[in-house]
Amino acid sequence: MPQGTSATVAHPGSDEHTPLIGRHARSDSHTFHDGLVREAPTFVQSLRNFLLSGYLNVLLVAVPLAFASHFAHWGATADFVLSFVAIIPLASLLGDATEQCSLRLGQTIGGLLNATFGNAIDENLPQVELIVSILALIRGELRIVQTSLLGSILSNLLLVLGCSFLAGGLVFKEQTFQMTAAQASSSLMVLGCSTLVIPAAYRASQLDGSLDRDRDGALSLLAGVKDGKADLDGLLKLSRGTAIILLICYATYLFFQLRSHHYLFEDPSEHEEEEAKMNIQTAIGALVVVTVVTAFAADILVGAIDEFAQERNIPKAFIGLILLPIVGNAAEHVTSIWMATKGKMELTIGVAIGSSIQIGVGLIPILVIVGWIINQDLTLFFENFETIVLFVSVLLVDILVSDGKSNYLEGLMLIALYLVIALAFWFTR
Repeated sequence: MPQGTSATVAHPGSDEHTPLIGRHARSDSHTFHDGLVREAPTFVQSLRNFLLSGYLNVLLVAVPLAFASHFAHWGATADFVLSFVAIIPLASLLGDATEQCSLRLGQTIGGLLNATFGNAIDENLPQVELIVSILALIRGELRIVQTSLLGSILSNLLLVLGCSFLAGGLVFKEQTFQMTAAQASSSLMVLGCSTLVIPAAYRASQLDGSLDRDRDGALSLLAGVKDGKADLDGLLKLSRGTAIILLICYATYLFFQLRSHHYLFEDPSEHEEEEAKMNIQTAIGALVVVTVVTAFAADILVGAIDEFAQERNIPKAFIGLILLPIVGNAAEHVTSIWMATKGKMELTIGVAIGSSIQIGVGLIPILVIVGWIINQDLTLFFENFETIVLFVSVLLVDILVSDGKSNYLEGLMLIALYLVIALAFWFTR
């Protein structure tokens, strides 16, 4: 070993000159459960590990093309398609950077970062959804905010979980997972879904008393539209109060998951401590840079939606509910399916249901509060059809995970429901 190394690193029978590329340590060297101390990767090694972390990174070529399209005015279709493709690898890199930061920040801070922004198993990260939603919120595109977030929930609950159950069921006749943790997560998801049903019921009850005005066209109450001011004020107050309550529930859920009942969410097949592939400085720098680039790409994407939808005659609801979630979830779809084929169903459940909780009980209420601050009247009232679709989806998932078992038929059911929903929104005008 070179002179100046503070500890000996060697496995029995190993070559002491074997390089420790990608091993976990730093000037802040880290001792693993096996007693070994490993050096942190250098900047060059960290950057190489980061950029070569997955095949999706080949799509990074679309990033400069998206910026070129925007500034050279190639048109809305080119802007939308190129920025859409560009955000797919950027979302994956955001996940990698978050994971590497969490591995370096210690158990408490790292655990909070994992649970809030994704975890070390590449759980679906809400960074992309958060960036796209905030930019759309600032632009006043409240329907895009709502449909993209609802689409992310549906994509994770039905498409990701369905494909995982199907793929795992083709390898194993039946798979099992921790039932208590799955029930706690799905129950919280039911709570989040219920808080979207109540504003819809509230709006319906208000309009029932104003049918004459509706027929005369004097009252038109949609999320974020200021006609019918009195009714909208009540809906806003209900939504903002509900958002605060949901955030308290989400904080309690994080405590439940990270501290008081953390053992329920651990995969019993995972015993080895994961090694970091980046040093802390490079990981933080990469997280900042990729976040900024993603924000610019998302701004191009959001700005092109209206014109792209008109040019291609594609419903905006379909873009928000079906297409946009693919941007943030592509890498996680692959990860979840891969884990299911390996029999790691706790991880798969964490990807699908856990990420839906992050969005439904965490991100949506946060955006309602942000809209309150910046004077954008975002409410928890979704269109009645969308609310019914979400309720049915959550109900089906809750029923399927309640027994702690999965098979390919259950996966096929979830995928079938997702396809029916996609078909319905394709014909929504």
